[in-house]
Amino acid sequence: MQWESWAAFWAMGGKGPFVWWSYAVSFALMALELGLLVQRRRDTLKRLLRWRRAVGKDKQGGGPIGAAVEMER
Repeated sequence: MQWESWAAFWAMGGKGPFVWWSYAVSFALMALELGLLVQRRRDTLKRLLRWRRAVGKDKQGGGPIGAAVEMER
């Protein structure tokens, strides 16, 4: 598909607002999902570290879980 100008491209034959808002909402939701996944991973690593310390297996904070939590800080 070809357009006469950039303005025609952005207008998309009168459907531009729908098209561009759809893109904006889609990208915003994907960014939100990514942020929530990062937060959930960080919370899970912290919770696992607390659990391991509570059961006495990770008193120094070492091991792969402790190292991952330390890297997050």
